[in-house]
Amino acid sequence: MAAGRQRRAEAETFTARWKKQWHRARVGMRRSAVDYFRGDGSDWIALAGLLLTIPVIAATTMMNSVWCAPAALVLPIVAGGLLLRPASLLGLYAAAATALIVESVQLGPYTEGPSRVTPGVVLVVAACGFFGLLVAQFRSRVGVPWRRGGTMLFDLRERIRVQSKLPGLPQGWHREMALRPAGGQSFSGDFVVAARTNGGRTLEVVLTDVSGKGMDAGSRALLLSGAFGGLLGSLPPHAFLPAANGYLLRQDWDEGFATSIHLVLDLDSGDYELYSAGHPPGLQLSAGTGRWEEKSAEGPLLGVYDGAQFDPVKGSLRPGDVLMLFTDGLVETSDRDIAEGIDRLTGEADRYVAGGFHGAAWHLIEAVAKDVNDDRALLLICREGPTAQAAAARSDSARTDTARTDTARTDTARTDTARTDAARTTATGTSTPTR
Repeated sequence: MAAGRQRRAEAETFTARWKKQWHRARVGMRRSAVDYFRGDGSDWIALAGLLLTIPVIAATTMMNSVWCAPAALVLPIVAGGLLLRPASLLGLYAAAATALIVESVQLGPYTEGPSRVTPGVVLVVAACGFFGLLVAQFRSRVGVPWRRGGTMLFDLRERIRVQSKLPGLPQGWHREMALRPAGGQSFSGDFVVAARTNGGRTLEVVLTDVSGKGMDAGSRALLLSGAFGGLLGSLPPHAFLPAANGYLLRQDWDEGFATSIHLVLDLDSGDYELYSAGHPPGLQLSAGTGRWEEKSAEGPLLGVYDGAQFDPVKGSLRPGDVLMLFTDGLVETSDRDIAEGIDRLTGEADRYVAGGFHGAAWHLIEAVAKDVNDDRALLLICREGPTAQAAAARSDSARTDTARTDTARTDTARTDTARTDAARTTATGTSTPTR
């Protein structure tokens, strides 16, 4: 009991109470700052800071208007347009207008000398305030503050990237995906969803091209990729495209159509089915003949009419064979038809037949459609034969031998250096005269 009373007495000392209050204030400020930058808290912190800068700028202008011109008041106004809500922004504008009036009175009429408050300065400050208010009202209507806008876009981009990630394949298979949006943007109307079904024995991949390109199609691509990812594996393969077609029809978009190609691959046997909804054909390289063969399935565009039927084309990937799926932006342009684009793509792909297609997807896009203002996507599925596996083994062995050779050379150089230093030391000791 006595020890407990002593601890309570120590806790009630002035220093302990001050530490408690300081800790609570610090935690409160931290939470307010976190809420503010998330866009959930009040903007009073930013408003207070900007209101304090206005009299500082005004006082500096009245003391030396040459180095701090009256137009410097646009700085807090521009910052307020990015940070504040419309109601708080009006209070900031009132403070800036008051400061401008005070500067005009203190500096005198603009006709009596330079660096005064001229009508041009007033117009510039008013124009910046008007555009700042428009930006603030737009953010308020959208409901996304600028502090969270970039984070939200980054999160959306990462979600699309994760959804487009291909699952791992067993030994003897190689998959590769490359996606390049139009105009170097971060969002694309092309996307991929993939999953391994039937206990991992089957690989299902859907490559889709939404109408539009870049940022215009990015929002629809995100919505469709989530929906298609939920359908994939939940329905039999022959029912996937009809279900996706029905989903697009229910959206009732003005530009709601899309093309899609659905691959169902048995990883044990190499047999596959390819369903298409108005998509460019797939291309299969036969290791036996060294020729590319088009795999064209029948089916209309998604989102055009109900009750569409999608008939598959069947094939088989033998060891050494390659299956290539792509979107029309890779092979079709305004001055080049799809047949010519496919010929160019297969011609570039032939360069990788001997050495293997590892890392080839991105280079093929660069070689075939580098400066095309359209979304481009390329998917490679390779069944590696003994030749490819032996080449990979030789490559690994060559890397190991190179590393060993470099290590041996380094050791030899160090030994030679040590011997040289020892010889110099011996020679120096021999040449020293004896007294």
